[in-house]
Amino acid sequence: MKRYFHATRPKFFPASLLPVLAGSAWGFMVSGQFDAAIFGIALVATLCVHAGANVLNDVGDDAGGTDRQNEDRIYPYTGGSRFIQAGILSASGMARLGITLLSIATVAGFWLFLVKGPMVLWFGIAGVLLATLYSLGPVRLSAVGLGEISVGVAFGILPVVGSAWLQSGTIDVGLVMFALPISAWVAAILLINEVPDIVPDEATGKRTLAVRLGNKGTAVLYALIHAFAAAIAVWLALASPLPVVTPVVPFLLLLLAFKASQAIRLGINDRPAMTKAIESTLAIHTIGSIWLVGCALFVAFWGS
Repeated sequence: MKRYFHATRPKFFPASLLPVLAGSAWGFMVSGQFDAAIFGIALVATLCVHAGANVLNDVGDDAGGTDRQNEDRIYPYTGGSRFIQAGILSASGMARLGITLLSIATVAGFWLFLVKGPMVLWFGIAGVLLATLYSLGPVRLSAVGLGEISVGVAFGILPVVGSAWLQSGTIDVGLVMFALPISAWVAAILLINEVPDIVPDEATGKRTLAVRLGNKGTAVLYALIHAFAAAIAVWLALASPLPVVTPVVPFLLLLLAFKASQAIRLGINDRPAMTKAIESTLAIHTIGSIWLVGCALFVAFWGS
């Protein structure tokens, strides 16, 4: 079982766990009610979609030859799990694992559908569809420069809005805006992880945003994504129930982001700096998301 667990690349699980937590905190803030069972099932569904997407991405990259050619990967962050290339699991075994995980997510989603109604179907279908099309199928969103958008939706807007709706039964502009910084931070994780893989991705026809923009263009986009997240936090402080201190941490996190953007310019030529930049990006997502959870819970318990 241990090898199957590690094949899912669990270091990235906060990217799916924290949006559910954030959305649930917003829903609790709005409604004053919290259903622990609904929260738990939503967490299982989202986590299984994420794990399944990670596994199927390895299958897709192996089929395209990307991971086999990748000599510059930064383990365990880029270049996939390497389980197929190392012979730990076969490509068919990984595919079965990915399908099993998505099936579990579907069952969890069906339970939520029975309890909460047909609205759940739209969230579930969108999540599973994006997870599948990201890596497989005729489009392969990750290979045509649409990976960041699909990941931002699948691991930002969808789980945040969906989890909040499950707790409160309402969706409004404030909730969608609340989801946007988390979407931006998770998209930045994917973007920076593509940088060490630029050479093998380009060689195998995987035209990620990093391949299309190059190191300098990617560094600029990366910085803009984080600036966007901070700007949305200002809007949340001014036009949503969240407290006026909401932008403080997102703006402090810009210091980490701009330092990481400098490492992106050098790319794989400075492996230690690139590794630290990836770790900083993961930290930005974690710290920023937890901060937003805290802001929502502060309002829920003590008011704005």
